[in-house]
Amino acid sequence: MRTAPPVAGDTLVPAPAPAEIPRPRPFPGIRTALGDTASVGLAFLPLGLAFGALVTQSGLDWWWAGLSAALVYAGSFEFLLIGMVAAVAPLASIAATAFMVNVRHVFYALSYPLHRVEGRLGKAYGTFALSDEAYALTSGERARSWPGRRILGLQLLLHLYWVAGSVAGALLGSLIPDSVRGLDFALTALFTVLAVEAVRELRGDLPTPVLALFSALFARLLFPDELLLAAFALFTVGLLARHLATRRTRSHA
Repeated sequence: MRTAPPVAGDTLVPAPAPAEIPRPRPFPGIRTALGDTASVGLAFLPLGLAFGALVTQSGLDWWWAGLSAALVYAGSFEFLLIGMVAAVAPLASIAATAFMVNVRHVFYALSYPLHRVEGRLGKAYGTFALSDEAYALTSGERARSWPGRRILGLQLLLHLYWVAGSVAGALLGSLIPDSVRGLDFALTALFTVLAVEAVRELRGDLPTPVLALFSALFARLLFPDELLLAAFALFTVGLLARHLATRRTRSHA
């Protein structure tokens, strides 16, 4: 027996269309971040190899490299940490060294776009994975419109690059001959390239790189033992003073 379709007067009433089931999409931040982090990932490879090789040459098991890269994730401090662990340094000395080496991240937090990252878990990981490279890549003009998912994807990939390079270096460290030179210069070369790209994106803002240069020179002359911390502090004070002076000039105009 056939059932007649519902009618309203002489007009057929069409049956409601079935609701479309949304298909799961891949994480777009990771896909885009592959292009954002390609150059930095290439620089992380020799750095990770050098760090992993240092771990095994210091008498520690290979898995120390992966554990340190995953949980500590502080490249320059990790190189110091391996020597301190091998020398059984006191916890107080390790903590003081970690503070002095990583205190620069306090200044990064002043302008890092963490407010675009959603969720407590995302913000927690974004804070933990705030590295020099992540800050440099997200502080440029073209990154002003990046969503939080792209920023987190970038940080996650950088973290994975470092872990993979460190583990590879620990496993293959014995195969790297002592005659190889230049692995320790990879970090300096990486920051040089990032600094050049940042200056190029300033688009005529000459006072900022000049202020950074003078901050480094004054810190070198006045505080040679605390060069990095003093340079960051002077640069931050200079930026704040310039901001206040510019705002006061605009208010009087």
